Amino acid sequence: MSVVEAVTEAIKPIIEASGIYLEEVTLTGGSPTTLTVIVDSDTHLNLDQVTGVTKEISEILENLPELGETPFTLEVSSPGIDRPLTLPRHWRKNQGRLATILLHNGKLVKGRIGDLSDADIAIDEDVIPLTEIAKAHVEIEFKSLKKGDA
Repeated sequence: MSVVEAVTEAIKPIIEASGIYLEEVTLTGGSPTTLTVIVDSDTHLNLDQVTGVTKEISEILENLPELGETPFTLEVSSPGIDRPLTLPRHWRKNQGRLATILLHNGKLVKGRIGDLSDADIAIDEDVIPLTEIAKAHVEIEFKSLKKGDA
């Protein structure tokens, strides 16, 4: 079992018990090594949730033999806005937001994320089968600060 697999197996239960999801665990070399844990939820995570789960993860990792005596830095965060939409819960969480979708046939679709079914996603007036999506991500939108804009 790799170090990443051992860490994932050790921390996944406490993360799920707190009502959030484990998205990814990565280990990058350097001095010290950086162990990155990406967590997410069905709603937007707040700092208290991330802090609480970080303390629990840290306690577990202190005694994990697979990490040995090598010093490491633990980073726990939520996915960034540039994180791809790959799972149904990613689509549900971002409902109403603007997304760019690349289909397997090369067509690019941009629109607001609507309702999700087991097989497809509504983007504005279009319904796109999930199996046709090659890549998708949420677009960053900025609110205008011009006088008179609401």
